Amino acid sequence: MSMWDRISPILPEMQLALWQTFYMVAVSVTIGVILGTLVGTLLYITRPGSLLKMPATNAVLNVFVNIFRSIPFLLLTIAIIPFTRLIVGTAIGTTAAIVPMTISCIPYFARLIESTLLEVNRGVIEAAESMGANRFQLVWKILYSEARAGFANNITILTVSFISYSTIVGIVGGGGIGDFAIRYGYNRYDTEIMMITIVLIIVIVQVIQSVGNLIVKRLDKRI
Repeated sequence: MSMWDRISPILPEMQLALWQTFYMVAVSVTIGVILGTLVGTLLYITRPGSLLKMPATNAVLNVFVNIFRSIPFLLLTIAIIPFTRLIVGTAIGTTAAIVPMTISCIPYFARLIESTLLEVNRGVIEAAESMGANRFQLVWKILYSEARAGFANNITILTVSFISYSTIVGIVGGGGIGDFAIRYGYNRYDTEIMMITIVLIIVIVQVIQSVGNLIVKRLDKRI
């Protein structure tokens, strides 16, 4: 039996698994980027010597971020099952998997944003302050503008990382390409199907990384 003859009967399942993966990653990364950018920006502007100088707020945010970044993703997925059920009405399925992915995504991206903002030249900020820019303008027009290439790179890193995370939720009934690999590869002892799935994930990651690198190159003023 040829490889195509073996794959063709399960091709609809593979297509569904790919759609579920893209759905989980797209929703969780979108929400994670929005809220993570907010948290990361607050981490930056409230740190000592920064724009707002609010050490108490900064300490609370750091604790929040550190706690959720410390919990292994699979354990987090299991631990928040009651919360997931409260939010979406079920703890199983693709939509349910988005909840732990998003919760994990926010602190992850917040740290990336904080690190990127810390790389912005302080002299540029001081020059804008001397010209009368307010705090909102400093963040929106100066910080974000200077860090836009870094933001694009961070989103690329986040997306690639959470494609891997989406394969983990397959273990707890989240669907996606990970669930497909377990059901048709691991459970059936079918090494070829497993390898095809791995190659497919590698191709997806390479495409995303290549597109991300191209966007970063276009946005980076230094290039």
